[in-house]
Amino acid sequence: MAEIVSVPEDSGRYLVCSRYRGQFQPGWFSPEFWQPSIMPVSSGGRGSAWFIDSPDGPWVLRHYLRGGLIARVLSHHYLYTGGSRVRSFQELELLEQMYGEGLPVPEPIAAVCNRRWGLYYSCAILMKRLPGTVPMGDLLETLPLSRWRDVGAVIRRFHERNVNHADLNCFNILISEENIYVIDFDKGRRVPASEPEVAWKRANLERLKRSVVKVIGADNSELNSRWSSLLAGYHQA
Repeated sequence: MAEIVSVPEDSGRYLVCSRYRGQFQPGWFSPEFWQPSIMPVSSGGRGSAWFIDSPDGPWVLRHYLRGGLIARVLSHHYLYTGGSRVRSFQELELLEQMYGEGLPVPEPIAAVCNRRWGLYYSCAILMKRLPGTVPMGDLLETLPLSRWRDVGAVIRRFHERNVNHADLNCFNILISEENIYVIDFDKGRRVPASEPEVAWKRANLERLKRSVVKVIGADNSELNSRWSSLLAGYHQA
């Protein structure tokens, strides 16, 4: 469970998972707070995430940044339309639900919303790091077919829980020797049972395939067998 935390003389609004409430500090969301025990994440993203060696173990801090043309004007600010629609809060609450259900996601810690100029806000999220994992996008040429099937089975688990990942790409899937995780649920959501399920599930898989093709190329001789293995794992799960 996560709860809103107010800090005297601080303009930020914080959503903190209850198990971290007693030790929470607003400074957690500043990279400077963690020096020298912090380093930028090098794979994927837009240079807005850091690995942290915290006293509680390895964490990840991610600041939300815009993409596209609007990023030239508002690189890390979003229009504020209410606390329930703050992107970091929505992601943390979804992560907390999924983590509690045993889905393979990072353990969430806390999120922040900082109002700017009244109309806008910036935000960030903290979560536990998944040690020993490598992005699927860095393993595409060497990943055995059995692991492609495992990836498909993991995606099916999320779909069976009606979780729609807004950007399911090969760098948002982390693989270790024993486990497979899905990360970065910004703009992700639970799909209502009344909404047709075929379209969004297919869109998830198509988005993932496009990201794979972007890395290894559409003319890669192994693409069809690898993707067929992933789909086999998805449908057999």
